[in-house]
Formats: sequence, C-alpha cells, structure tokens
Amino acid sequence: MKLAILAVGHKPPAWVAQGCAEYVKRMPRELPLVIVEIKPEARGSKTREQLLAAEKTRLLAALNGYQRLLVLDERGADLTTVQLAERLQGWMRSGGATALVIGGADGIDAELKERADETIRLSSLTLPHALARLLLCEQLYRAISVVRNHPYHREG
Repeated sequence: MKLAILAVGHKPPAWVAQGCAEYVKRMPRELPLVIVEIKPEARGSKTREQLLAAEKTRLLAALNGYQRLLVLDERGADLTTVQLAERLQGWMRSGGATALVIGGADGIDAELKERADETIRLSSLTLPHALARLLLCEQLYRAISVVRNHPYHREG
C-alpha cells in the first residue's frame, strides 16, 4: 500500500520541506509516503467557486490510481492518534493506495469532499497549510509507529 499527501499550495518553507522529508524517510518500505504539490489557481478576478473548480481538476488528475480518498477539513472527524493508527491499519489490511488531500487557501471543492471516503481534521485550531502538511506527515509516521508497537508513541 502507498500513501500520498496531495497538498494544494505554493512551495513550503525549507524547514517544512525538511521536516516532511524526515518523516517520509522514516516510513517503512511497505508503506511509502509521497507528497504531491498541487499548483493553486491564480486568484485574479476569479470567484471562489472558479478557483476551487480549477484546483479540483488538478486534484482529480493527481488522484488517478488512488483507491481511497481522505479529505482534511475543519469539519471532519476529530481523531486521536490511536484512532488514526486504527484507520491506517484497516487501510493496510484492505490494500489500495490512499490519498490525503489538503486544500488550498479557499478550501476544497464541495463535489470532491462528497467523493471522499472520509473527512478528517488535524486540529480545531486554524493551521497554516505548510504546518498542516508537516503535522500530517508526523501523524502518519506516529500512526504506523503505534501499529508496529514502536516506542516513538507513548501513551499515558
């Protein structure tokens, strides 16, 4: 099984890219993680709906080959790390590539959200997109650590 984070946005700061690269490197061979940057639509005089529609087209093209779609959204399920690990273990059992989508500054197109197998959130706080990307990388690594009983994650 493979995991991908599809992130709409501009190139993140170096410290975010370095942090994400570290967690990508730590992922086990049987669960590789890739980060795919999706170019945001130029704002100009476009409406929010036009921006989201253009980004949706790019996301759909990038989603080709992924059987499972998760969308990150502020109104999504609020999971603990252990619950995320349980979900990850289930995805691994059922197989198929999984994509987690982080939308752009204006969010994610409603139709794409409806197509998602699940919607989750990282925090009740508003996070910068670059930080959300890094946090998601870390939590995916932490989740696989839980699944493997690795001491990276400590309960209690």
